[in-house]
Amino acid sequence: MNIVFMGTPDFSVPALKILIEDGHTVQAVFTQPDRPRGRGKKLQPTPVKVSAEAAGIPVYTPLSLRKGDDAAESLAILKKLNPELIVVIAYGQILPKEILELPKYGCINLHASLLPRWRGAAPIQRAILAGDDETGITAMQMAEGLDTGDMLHILKTRIAEEETADTLHDRLSLLAAETLQETIALLEQNHLTPVPQGEEGVTYAEKITKDMSRLDFSATAAEIDRTIRAVTGFAMLNGKRIKLLGSACSSYQSDAPAGSLIREGRHTLYLICGDGKAVRLTAVQPEGSKPMKIQDFLNGSAVQEGAILTAAE
Repeated sequence: MNIVFMGTPDFSVPALKILIEDGHTVQAVFTQPDRPRGRGKKLQPTPVKVSAEAAGIPVYTPLSLRKGDDAAESLAILKKLNPELIVVIAYGQILPKEILELPKYGCINLHASLLPRWRGAAPIQRAILAGDDETGITAMQMAEGLDTGDMLHILKTRIAEEETADTLHDRLSLLAAETLQETIALLEQNHLTPVPQGEEGVTYAEKITKDMSRLDFSATAAEIDRTIRAVTGFAMLNGKRIKLLGSACSSYQSDAPAGSLIREGRHTLYLICGDGKAVRLTAVQPEGSKPMKIQDFLNGSAVQEGAILTAAE
């Protein structure tokens, strides 16, 4: 099948690779323009661009597909290519109606949620924050609304108790490639049955903000655990900033003040929360240090009995 691929971050790369491995003709890749990154603020290509160029696929990086010269030029390129299908995964741009209606089989988007739950920008983090038991990838026929198109194929996965947004991101990235592979196979066999999204169960995954990482230690252990795993927790310890990168709920309870750190043995550190229950910390990043497992942190840090985390400055 002749396909144009649109994607930008690491999350999109396995889907692009599966198209190539399965022998489809990826006529072109559209991705976001190079952007300055890192300490030197040098222009860096997107992961999708790097992958496409390594495979010898033409790459286009328009600033916009909806307005200006870039939009007109992109539409002309797509009309000339005349793809049978456009695949979109985490591209970062809204496609206009002219592009949505151009391919024979339309445009298929791979969205990292079980639609209609968590339409929008941050479905992975929002699923963890909400305490969802499962999530997945929905292959969707793109329409003009925000993630409102008919559902074509869905693969589900459980969210593990200690799953972080990073680990779930990586698993869903691979699941998206598998979902795409199965969706195209069903399309080629004429076995796809589009299912309209109902209004029941619609939720929106609003963008994640930095303020969401500032921990409120009066919250419950379940709430603090989900915050740490979804968006990383920030706090102060002995006047220095510390990131809480991983956690798990536990059966440990204490009447110590909320925010207290309780060390148990050489490898266990509990954080007491507002409901008297504890979160077991599994990974942290002290100020000026690299991320580390909790046992490494405890081996190199004398956490005093009764030490208390306070809200980040």
